[in-house]
Amino acid sequence: MPASLPQTTSQIREQFLQFFASQGHQIVASSSLVPGNDKTLLFTNAGMVQFKDVFTGDEVRDYQRATTSQRCVRAGGKHNDLDNVGYTARHHTFFEMLGNFSFGDYFKREAIQFAWSFLTGTLGLPADKLWVTIFEEDDEAESIWVNEIGVPAERVIRIGAKDNFWMMGDTGPCGPCSEIFYDHGEDVWGGPPGSPEEDGDRYIEIWNLVFMQFDRSADGTMTPLPSPCVDTGMGLERIAAVLQHVHSNYEIDLFDRLIRDAAKLLGVGDLANPSLRVITDHLRSCAFLIVDGVLPSNEGRGYVLRRIIRRAARHGHKLGASGTFFHKLVPSLVREMGQAYPELVAAQAEVDSQLLKEEERFAATLSAGLSILDDEVANLSGKTIPGEVIFKLYDTYGFPADLTGDIARERELEVDMEGFNTCMEAQRTRARAASNFAAQGLDFQSGSATVFVGYTENQCESVINELFVDGESVERLEPGQAGWVVLSKTPFYGESGGQVGDVGHITRRDANGVEAQDAVFEVLDTQKQRQAFAHAGALSGAALTVGDAVTATIDVARRERIRQNHSATHLLHGALRSVLGTHVEQKGSLVNDESLRFDFSHGEPVTEAQRVSIEQWIDREVRANSECSTQEMSMEDAVAAGAMALFGEKYGDIVRVVRLGDRSVELCGGTHVGATGELGGVKVLTEGGVAAGVRRIEAVSGSAALSYSQALEHQLNEVATTLKAPKHDVVPKLKQLQTRNRDLAREVEQLQAKLAANSGNDLAANAETIGNVSVLLQVVEDADAKSLRTLLDQLRQKLENSIIVLASEKDGKVSLIASVADSRTRVLKAGDLLKEVTVILGGRGGGRADMAQGGADSLEKIEESFAAARALIQSRFSV
Repeated sequence: MPASLPQTTSQIREQFLQFFASQGHQIVASSSLVPGNDKTLLFTNAGMVQFKDVFTGDEVRDYQRATTSQRCVRAGGKHNDLDNVGYTARHHTFFEMLGNFSFGDYFKREAIQFAWSFLTGTLGLPADKLWVTIFEEDDEAESIWVNEIGVPAERVIRIGAKDNFWMMGDTGPCGPCSEIFYDHGEDVWGGPPGSPEEDGDRYIEIWNLVFMQFDRSADGTMTPLPSPCVDTGMGLERIAAVLQHVHSNYEIDLFDRLIRDAAKLLGVGDLANPSLRVITDHLRSCAFLIVDGVLPSNEGRGYVLRRIIRRAARHGHKLGASGTFFHKLVPSLVREMGQAYPELVAAQAEVDSQLLKEEERFAATLSAGLSILDDEVANLSGKTIPGEVIFKLYDTYGFPADLTGDIARERELEVDMEGFNTCMEAQRTRARAASNFAAQGLDFQSGSATVFVGYTENQCESVINELFVDGESVERLEPGQAGWVVLSKTPFYGESGGQVGDVGHITRRDANGVEAQDAVFEVLDTQKQRQAFAHAGALSGAALTVGDAVTATIDVARRERIRQNHSATHLLHGALRSVLGTHVEQKGSLVNDESLRFDFSHGEPVTEAQRVSIEQWIDREVRANSECSTQEMSMEDAVAAGAMALFGEKYGDIVRVVRLGDRSVELCGGTHVGATGELGGVKVLTEGGVAAGVRRIEAVSGSAALSYSQALEHQLNEVATTLKAPKHDVVPKLKQLQTRNRDLAREVEQLQAKLAANSGNDLAANAETIGNVSVLLQVVEDADAKSLRTLLDQLRQKLENSIIVLASEKDGKVSLIASVADSRTRVLKAGDLLKEVTVILGGRGGGRADMAQGGADSLEKIEESFAAARALIQSRFSV
């Protein structure tokens, strides 16, 4: 047993990485919690996520062995532990996954040997405490465990495919697993894996070894992979609990200190209170999600973050917190995890700010949402809160659906979550359509690799490697046909990183190397597919065949405009981070020859003053005419140099760094100007929201910026002419007109109120008596909803203890309003009365017990609906 065993969580993490580094593994930093290469995942939930493209063969790295300590979140979508957190010993929203990986290098024998050596050697775990499971058909793994490692056969258990066969998807790489379990001893209830008592806590899984050795086809056929791979994962918190001789993950050193800090802050004496576990777990997930650019919102990842923050805040209030408290625990987290994750230290102020803002919003939400919910509950006709109401509370007021569910349970009500999910999915569909940046998909698979020379050349000689028509590979492209041309070398930039592909033409060269104008392929778009550059277009003149020598020439003027807009995007990114804050991260972009579009994380609209500051910041950089330089370096060196990695992009180990002066350093594969002065200028056209927590700026640069400014000047001249005012007096003149319009509108409103009062006197005479109640059912001519409310107030003063229903149609819109005197609401509610009217009119409405409002398509059946209302009143109030 080693002389000095690692005991703290930090020591265990470091020991793991160093052990595998000594075995030839590259230590790879944890990737973002926002997966950049897998749109099917809400969050990074395992160590292998950042290597998925390596496992599938879509990406090649310069190492075949890797080890990581990966930050993971499971709090949304399929992998969702949120509801269990705080109430079990091992559920978390945030955890760290220790892993070692082999990409076609070692396989089962070495993976098993490494795991056993680390557990029993480095960590000093007793071998007789370890049990192993294998896939029921994996004789090879069993032989290694029993005959080479020496694990007794009775402690090696065969398990079926459900638990011990891993698949990346319905098709693709897959293979058997071998899991290592730790036996806590007879004092803890539970049985070995595979036994009826396996759900007990005695045997705890600590490490999973996945052996990817097959490629599964659509028909279920398993074909051995030419280069099998290894993917392993061990939860840091679980192994720390084992080594620190505690049963619950929440008792390990890291959590123990966080829980004590939270208890001290909240004045709680019981350290075992589940709410303290919830708060400290949620602190980790919230902080690191914000570090990785996720901001609280009502959509997608931002909504999950909002739910977690508000769940923590709710548990704090359960413990007696009277104000904001959650953000005050950030320094404690930085103390515990800042050394391992310096990005947390760098973002500490932003994390604190976002948590505080969301706590403050939640306080307002709680007040407003409860008021609305009380009204809705008061008008319920049954015992179920409709999904539309739950969604309205969530969408309009930010009231989490699970909070509505908690309150409903307290009041012995049900919630229509199916209806809520239907509304939610409809909103997600709209959001996806609004922010769809997806590039044109290619309907073929190229096997070529293209050399890109477009950074320095606008034209080059090349050879046709492949031709495609309608998704099929062909040897010959005929005149008049449209298709795709894949070249051996190209100056055409393939669409990526938000920059559109180049256009231009490809011409065939004759045997002497001279351009032959008989075959010209007009390139209308260029796309990248792995290592190939595919040129889309149409052929004229003569045919082209695979192997032809050609000359490829881009549209230089168009490329120049694209370069300007791409460099402008980088400067815009720098300006936004300088003016709005370092929480700003790029969420998407589109750069073409006409304009640029830039999506970024920010929780509120950009003010006019901020827009001016952004343009001024860019203008200073343009006038400085700073050099644009590019350099290739390792990812580690690039990050150390301050380069920003962009959301959704995949990077290899060697990256291209683009530097614009001293203020903008980004990882980028796009084309750029030689110096910032070439931009001429940048003008922001629009700014707005495209999704919760995501803003969009559209802008232009160069000659387009000048044209935009000239167009604005022309419009200003026209406005000045129309107003008969000098240009510098246009704004005061408009404000004067607005004031005059408001005064006139106020006069009209006062006149309408007088008319309503007079009408009230007249209409009150039409009231009838049913039982001992004054009842007025009346159609009012040409009144909008506001006028009806004014008239209703007049009538309620004149008709005591009354029941009133008014209807009117104005400008094609039908308005309805109902009132029941407070003294009568025990017998009949205004909402129920209005429903009796609207159901016949084909409309809908609702409100409080004493007043309700609604609408309908027409008043064609108003007499029938009034008759139904009269019958309802008679049934309740007739003697």
